Amino acid sequence: MKTENFIETLKQQPRLGGVPRVNPVTGEREIAPSLNQRLAASGITPPTSQQIQPATAAATQQVQQLAQQLANQMVAEMQQASVLSRNGRTYTKFDLANDVIANQTEVVTAGMWSDGLANLITHFTSSAQTTTQRRYYVDVLHKAPAETGSAVQYSLAFGHALGSGSDSQGQLNDSPSKAIYSQYRQLLLSPTDSRFTTAGSGSTDYIYVINFKRNRMKERLDAGNFEIPLRLISGSRPTNATGSVNVSGSRLFTLIDDSSISTAAVGDSGRVYNIVSGSINGGVFNSTAPIYYGLVYPDYGTIILDGKMLDQQLNFQTNTGSSSEGNNHFALFHSISGSALIQNPATLDQFGFLARNSEKVTSTHYFVRVKNAEYNFSNNPSYVTGSVGQISQTTFVGDPKTYITTVGLYNDSQELLAVAKLSKPLLKSFQREALIRVKLDF
Repeated sequence: MKTENFIETLKQQPRLGGVPRVNPVTGEREIAPSLNQRLAASGITPPTSQQIQPATAAATQQVQQLAQQLANQMVAEMQQASVLSRNGRTYTKFDLANDVIANQTEVVTAGMWSDGLANLITHFTSSAQTTTQRRYYVDVLHKAPAETGSAVQYSLAFGHALGSGSDSQGQLNDSPSKAIYSQYRQLLLSPTDSRFTTAGSGSTDYIYVINFKRNRMKERLDAGNFEIPLRLISGSRPTNATGSVNVSGSRLFTLIDDSSISTAAVGDSGRVYNIVSGSINGGVFNSTAPIYYGLVYPDYGTIILDGKMLDQQLNFQTNTGSSSEGNNHFALFHSISGSALIQNPATLDQFGFLARNSEKVTSTHYFVRVKNAEYNFSNNPSYVTGSVGQISQTTFVGDPKTYITTVGLYNDSQELLAVAKLSKPLLKSFQREALIRVKLDF
């Protein structure tokens, strides 16, 4: 039944009840006779409820059928619009509840040295440093300075609380060794501490410092994953250690931190571990009574070696003369670099300086869900041909295919913020769906 005819039929249905009216003579409100009353007055029998109900039910059913037809038509139109939208879609909005996992943290470690290496067996000093600079510290490179890619890996320094072992050159209280000791004391100790105190010799006036290059360390030195090789200094060493220092012989010591057997002390400079005799593979030597050589501050990438312990155990013969240019940090350089001349019997490799860095990486994971009806066409000009944009590959007509190579992340203003590249092109068609996980680290 057409809509217009159905509405006209409803208009012709009998009305029930009465309509109030005013008597023109008395002015009182009266109820006009209902349709049934008027029919009875005319001698016509009004219809019964049994006669009215079937007609009403039929009309209600017709209304419901018409409403269902209209609803089905609307759903079909919406589905068609959705299909057209997916086929021509350029952007897909993320469902933040199901497609995005934010603030995932993990600790990542890597080799400390250039090219991601964890073992450094070649050590070079640079002539680019001035004589004045070398009196305070020496930079150590992993390649000869003239070689391509040569870069500083770590630096060595010597400090004495009273300025001994270096020449102030006429400047009162301005010797390099005193400046170094004061610098690291202020950096690593609490304001009330005037001396470094180690478990090896207690309060010590002089220290050797290994300072890792900041860009190598990233966030921190990875505690438990470094090993310092030191070769015994044989014979007498020169007063000024910038020259040749005798490190012949096979006696070699390896130092690690005691994080495997002790918890870190926490101070103003963060975590602090002891430096002890041991190796990464073997752990702390004689863990019940280890030999302590100094302190390590992983969060600062700094190792403080007790000068007294190096003198006792490795014959460093530290120059502690007043106004004497000792350049003691070069003795530490020769001890480390000379260790590479000895072969490790366990691995048959040269002894090297082992170290790894550590950083906490926060990640957000975006799950890009590409359904079967989406992104099966390409905006690449090579995809179509002719003035009307016909698909160039005839086999794609009715069965289009694309290859996904890149995922772009956009903001709400459709500005490109990040690009993720797939390792290889991913085939996409009406018969294939894809789930691509994009990991964004920061």
